[in-house]
Amino acid sequence: MTALVADKLPDDRIGALEEQGCSVVYQPDLKDDALAEAMRTHKPDILIVRSTKVPAKVIEAYAGLNLVIRAGAGYNTIDVDTASARSVYVANCPGRNSVAVAELAFGLLLSLDRRIPDNVADLRKHVWNKQEYSKAAGLRGRTLGVIGLGRIGGEVAARAHAFGMPVIAWSRSLTPKRAEALGVRYAASPEEVAEAADAISVHLAATEDTRGLLGEGFFAALKPGAYFINTARAEVVDEDALRRAVQEKGLRVGLDVFSAEPAGKTGAVESPLFDLPNVYGTHHIGASTEEAQSAVADEVVRIVSTYMQSGTVPNCVNTARRTPARFIVSVHHRNRVGVLAAVLGVIKENGINVDAMENVLFEGGEGACANIQIEAELSADAIAQIQEASADVLSVNMHEIT
Repeated sequence: MTALVADKLPDDRIGALEEQGCSVVYQPDLKDDALAEAMRTHKPDILIVRSTKVPAKVIEAYAGLNLVIRAGAGYNTIDVDTASARSVYVANCPGRNSVAVAELAFGLLLSLDRRIPDNVADLRKHVWNKQEYSKAAGLRGRTLGVIGLGRIGGEVAARAHAFGMPVIAWSRSLTPKRAEALGVRYAASPEEVAEAADAISVHLAATEDTRGLLGEGFFAALKPGAYFINTARAEVVDEDALRRAVQEKGLRVGLDVFSAEPAGKTGAVESPLFDLPNVYGTHHIGASTEEAQSAVADEVVRIVSTYMQSGTVPNCVNTARRTPARFIVSVHHRNRVGVLAAVLGVIKENGINVDAMENVLFEGGEGACANIQIEAELSADAIAQIQEASADVLSVNMHEIT
């Protein structure tokens, strides 16, 4: 197999991919049309990216592409719909950068409270202003709201506890029981978090359900002068509503993500948020620690290795959770050439579509069982045809999927 690596990956992990028998094309500065052209030139089975966007034109550039791996937790930079339509697996590396992002979130929180960037800026101008910068609320005893309590949100909550901060959290999957187990207060909505918290840290994935989730109503519920931190995705925040809240309610804001981010790793960038004195920003570096990148690279190697050895894709995000199939046909058979072809031929002749199939091999390699998911019920005659399709078919049964 050939893998095109279009972002930076440590040299030893490139070597690890090659040790798996993978032919690696390493071009870490590819993007846009250059990436699409590289797809046509190198014809990779696997495309590996980190921050590089993978739009439809890249996926469509080579029909033999089988797998796109995002070396990071999110995958909103990949056109997943196009990948799914063209039978291309999309995988990510969740949880490997959780600590790095949580550390940056707390760095921004501390910076907002102690105004560290402004301190540094004045010193670089040779200005001493201890009177101004001695004013800080401190973190101990103040409530931190966590929006999105997945792996990163959980790491943030743990650090909040270490700082003596009570935590209130909302997440789509959070239950009161799990909240109690994590030592956080359960909230039924983001707005309930906003009403109770002195500071907010956002850790939501970008999906259709979360796009613009934190808008006018959310910021209206925040306390005047509250801290707001987003190290997740720009898409989950209504930036116009955020800007107005900064101006009207005196919010202090720390952001690692912006809707106006350039596609590349360097370049000009503009946003009305940059002109607000109460907004601190970093350059989408939440996952960019050596420890995090090493862990993510290890996961990329694991995904490629598993795929090459078994055909399965760990962390795949775009396989169907449930197919249209209504019945499963289980065919127990001897492990012989042509048995499955004969079985599938009968199903085809009956005009029924196969949505999914798994063939399980038993110890010794003599017996096997094919579990075939189909969209319509086979007649008794069709089941008899399958039984008679090969002398190596041992038994056939069918049941409805509930």
